[in-house]
Amino acid sequence: MSSPLPRSLSRPVDRELVIKRSRFLAHLAPASDAAAADAVVGRVRTERWDARHHCLAVVLGVQADTQRSSDDGEPTGTAGVPMLEVLRHRRMTDVVAVVSRYFGGVLLGAGGLVRAYSGAVAAALDDAEQDGAILARRRLVEVTLDAPHADAGRLEHLLRDWAAAHGAVVAHTQYGESARLTLLVPPGDVDRLRHDVAAATAGRLTPTAGGERVVDVPA
Repeated sequence: MSSPLPRSLSRPVDRELVIKRSRFLAHLAPASDAAAADAVVGRVRTERWDARHHCLAVVLGVQADTQRSSDDGEPTGTAGVPMLEVLRHRRMTDVVAVVSRYFGGVLLGAGGLVRAYSGAVAAALDDAEQDGAILARRRLVEVTLDAPHADAGRLEHLLRDWAAAHGAVVAHTQYGESARLTLLVPPGDVDRLRHDVAAATAGRLTPTAGGERVVDVPA
């Protein structure tokens, strides 16, 4: 059985920590590629132009295989890498984290900086968990079912109930000479879908399985 895919964000989240008068403003946002991540970083730098540091961590790719970080002037290893470690530990991908620091006049030391930067990212992810902004990623098989127009409504209702019971997703219905219903189905349930559709249509209709897709669903 393949290991679960990393998770992602459905929308940006923000969190502020104040530690010994220094303000650490974390901004986490979805990023589909490096250009999208750079755009988020550029926007934060513009909006928070007066912050002393804008440290970042980026994780990209279906398997979280592209990663980078920056300390942006903080002592080496005290900001970007700890932020990146939080994203790795929480199994996040296609996400950029930027923590902007407004210096409060009190030195925190290397350990204090590590705790502050990693803590800001962790707190933002905690908020995302509570607010339902975390997306799980699953490999699902695209399955299509062609049906006469007269049967489409009944079958769509049946398939929505089936999908809810089997962790599948009803993607869409296209209308042409016939109605084509498209579902995204867990690989282990494709045969069950074929059996259940055959039973519901007296063997008249058979779903056709296509390729796998990586799909974001609420965690």
